[in-house]
Amino acid sequence: MFYQIARMLFYAFNTSIFKLDGISSLLKLCWHGIAFDTTAILYINSLFILLSILPLTINTKPGYQKWLMVIYFVTNLIAYITNFIDFIYYRFSQTRSTRATLDVIKNEENANSLFWHFFTSYWYILVVLILIFALWIFLYKNVKLTTVNTFKPLIYFPVSVIGILLTAFLMIGGIRGGYKHSTRPINMVDAYRYVTVPNHGDIVLNTPFAIFRTLKIKEYKVPNWVTEDYIKRNIKPVKTYQNSFSTEKPNIVIFILESFGREYWGCMNEKSNIKDFKTHTPFLDSLSKSSLIFTNAYANGRQSIHGMSSVLAGIPSFQYAFTSSPYAKQDIQSIISVCDSLDYQTSFFHGAANGSMGFLGFSNILGYKHYFGRTEFDNEEEYDGIWGIWDEPFFQYMGKTISQQKKPFMATMFSLSSHDPFKVPAKYQDKFKEGNVPIHKCVEYTDYSIQQFFEYAKKQEWYQNTIFVFTADHTNQNYYQEYNNSIDRFAVPVMFFSPNQNYKLQGIREDLVQQIDIYPTLIDLIGYNKPFRSWGRSLVSNLPDETPRVINSPGNVYQFMQSNYIYIFDGKNFTGIFNINDKGLTQNLSQETNDEMQKGMNDCKAFIQDYMFRITKKKLNEH
Repeated sequence: MFYQIARMLFYAFNTSIFKLDGISSLLKLCWHGIAFDTTAILYINSLFILLSILPLTINTKPGYQKWLMVIYFVTNLIAYITNFIDFIYYRFSQTRSTRATLDVIKNEENANSLFWHFFTSYWYILVVLILIFALWIFLYKNVKLTTVNTFKPLIYFPVSVIGILLTAFLMIGGIRGGYKHSTRPINMVDAYRYVTVPNHGDIVLNTPFAIFRTLKIKEYKVPNWVTEDYIKRNIKPVKTYQNSFSTEKPNIVIFILESFGREYWGCMNEKSNIKDFKTHTPFLDSLSKSSLIFTNAYANGRQSIHGMSSVLAGIPSFQYAFTSSPYAKQDIQSIISVCDSLDYQTSFFHGAANGSMGFLGFSNILGYKHYFGRTEFDNEEEYDGIWGIWDEPFFQYMGKTISQQKKPFMATMFSLSSHDPFKVPAKYQDKFKEGNVPIHKCVEYTDYSIQQFFEYAKKQEWYQNTIFVFTADHTNQNYYQEYNNSIDRFAVPVMFFSPNQNYKLQGIREDLVQQIDIYPTLIDLIGYNKPFRSWGRSLVSNLPDETPRVINSPGNVYQFMQSNYIYIFDGKNFTGIFNINDKGLTQNLSQETNDEMQKGMNDCKAFIQDYMFRITKKKLNEH
């Protein structure tokens, strides 16, 4: 009963994300969720059940029962509270929390203050949790046990053994999800058997189940779906470009903007036909008039660390973060390693505590020569009180730092201020007022911070021969319903700008683009003419044999876009094929497959197969 209450609350707190037809649809999802709740409850209460049924002769005594009650509520509270955390965290992660979430928390240097912020900002959730647990304890105490004083060993022990065997039998069925010979233990993907819109499966699931089922999972298994020759011809994981845009190597500045979804940009929505659309990026919109922009671009992951590996190394993250896997520490070819080989100064800037979000560790793996964080900034007056240094002063710090470096340089700025709790500096509270959703004012502040950075940069000698890249790590709060669907929750901007006209970075493109295309595009722009590993494509060469595509995962399935279709793949079966414009995934065409669909399904499998192979065999630097 309490798990169903949590499920309905989970839906209630995220109604803007889940589009259900009505109460009947919700009740249907709740019904399917019973199997997943049963599994989670049996896992959590295994110790309680065992101590209750062992023939210890003292099972019904008051003292023993008090200890059992403590065990029962400690284990259940720890597990149950994860559902409540997902009431809010789901808005940002777009998936039920799993072991991967625990890995992110483990790598977060600022975890204590973030938890404190969570409970103070969303105190009402804590109140609801306390009320529910008070009711739970009340009901538990109303289950009365009678102490049996007459002890008959010849009856007690045999009956206990029968009870243990019967309980074990029931638990096995409950944990597996059934008794059929063909039944494997139910997993997260089984929740998606009952839905047509993928994120509805997250209503069927519960968070303790998602965590338990991923604790020991082997994230990377190499399938054998297609031949190596098919991969070489259709995915082209090894590429070579022969362009030469300039005799002088350009400087590179990459802005990975925290939570800067495409929805917030005016220049990215000029053809979106959204009624009463309002931009929150006036400076970036003005810069776009002299830039090459991509209005149909998507993220390859859901979290900040996913964005880092996708943009810089061309490595997407699907169900699990590549950076949290056992395979992250290997020799990885990336824009950093290529720039290092060309004697660039490479620097990573992030205003949070050094080590936050796992950025410092992964930047070391990628081979950055310098890391600049809150420690190096060394001015706590600019600390925002939660995450780190406000964007405006930290952007200025980057500008002054790279001005002192040897040229050419490659600098990456991962912004910070457009993040929950969505605050702006006190001095700007009248300048950046509340928008339709809390993040809007933060986006406007970061846009202003970029403008101030450019005011400084334009006066520097390095500016004229610099390529600037703008994208986001992932999306965040949606206001317009046009972006509130399974596909466009990954919609991010991609924009290239350079004052140097030789790079020809101007225009508006509407072809499919993904974050992992940024890395090979920069390789092409700097004139690197050796073979390199990349699953993306150059957006400036735009070669006819490099197919525009997008691949990502909302948590438990793959979403693959290519040509005219969107494919939903659970790792074994294609559960849905949709028209490329059907972003809400409303009309499944999988019963009407054609040659193009078959090619798309094969390409999706080929991409995943090569991805798994290169990661597990540590061939991310092989070319």
